[in-house]
Formats: sequence, C-alpha cells, structure tokens
Amino acid sequence: MGVDSGLPDFRGNEGFWRAYPPFKNLGLSFIDLANPAWFNDDPELAWGEMVRGGAWVFTSNVDGAFQRAGFDPDRIVECHGAIDFLQCTRACRLGIVPADHYEPNVDETTFRARPPLPRCGVCGALTRPNILMFGDYGWDDTRTSAQEKRLSSWLGSVGRGDKKLVVIECGAGSAVPTVRMTSERTVMRREAVLIRVNLREPQVPAGHIGIAEGALHALGEIDRRLGA
Repeated sequence: MGVDSGLPDFRGNEGFWRAYPPFKNLGLSFIDLANPAWFNDDPELAWGEMVRGGAWVFTSNVDGAFQRAGFDPDRIVECHGAIDFLQCTRACRLGIVPADHYEPNVDETTFRARPPLPRCGVCGALTRPNILMFGDYGWDDTRTSAQEKRLSSWLGSVGRGDKKLVVIECGAGSAVPTVRMTSERTVMRREAVLIRVNLREPQVPAGHIGIAEGALHALGEIDRRLGA
C-alpha cells in the first residue's frame, strides 16, 4: 500500500538508498538507523560537547527547554517567543520583561487562572506571555528579532575556511511551517546540508537527508556514526 501510494520501498538496502542516496555513501542501512540497541548513551550531552562554540538552536518551542537543558541562551532563536517573558497588552513602553515573579495558579475545574493576574509595572494593564499566537497582531517581536540578528551574524562566519554548515531539523511539521521553511531557506542560501528528522514528514529537497525516526533515536545514531 505504501509503495502504491508513492512512498519509498525500504525492503532491502537498495530501495532505501534510492530514496536517500546520501546514506549509501555513508554505508548506513535502514536497519542501522532504526536499531534501538545503540541508544543507551545520552545524545543531548554528546551533542552539546561536540558542537560547543559551533552551533545555534532555532526553535518554535516557547517553553525555554533548550536553556534549561544547558544550551547557551545567546545562541538560541525562539521564533515564536517564549513563555518565560511577558509584554503589556496595551503595548506601552514596558517592552519585554522576565516572568520570574509570576507563577500561575490555575483552577483545575475551570482551567482559568486565579487572581491576581500579572500587571504591567508601567501602565497597570494586564500583561501576557511574549508568545506569537494565531491571529496575533500585538506580539512584540523585539527579543526574537535580536536573536535572529545574532544568528544571521554567526551564519555569515560559517563557510569560511574549513567551516561547513549542517542544519539538523527535528520534529518540525508543516502545519506551522516556520522551522521547516527556515531550514530549507538557510541551506539553499549557504550551500549547506539539511538533515530532517521527522517520523511523519521526513521529505526533503533533492540532495538532502530525511530520517523517518524520532529525534532521540536519530541523534543517537548520528552521534554514534560520527564517533565511529
């Protein structure tokens, strides 16, 4: 059914390699990539050590998970903002401020936050998370724009000398395609390689690599191969 629907035939190495030619050059079979026996180590730690000083994070997550995992806050772009920051609902001169002193107290039956709600220290209006929502024309993108400028500056240094750029994209869907579009645009402009890790939507432009696996498994296997 999958083959008749136009999906690649992964029965045997040749079928897999026809769908993903770069893996043939690396000598990786589908079984190699899908084998859970290799993933006992901590891939987050391994990748953190490997790319220290030489990588950036571009994420649509708004939960600050990368910072809490130990990634350099100055090397992260949160394209949809972050829940750890607040902005005024009246767009006064408050700007964007940390939400350090507000801990929501939510009524479990109504799922509504109990008072007091956070208020602007400048004008007294309610504040809201500095997150880009659907149909949101009031989002303050100042913080995200500053992050993007730092990323752009870093990208300008990549490709010089022995530096080569690889974009590893994990779990970015097409429903809100910001991350996917950014990945593809970046590799096109920089003559870089895109490795797209996505269980349901691993499709990539010609010449790039799509991995239909979970991020933990895929990153663990890539790490193992690089260390082999």
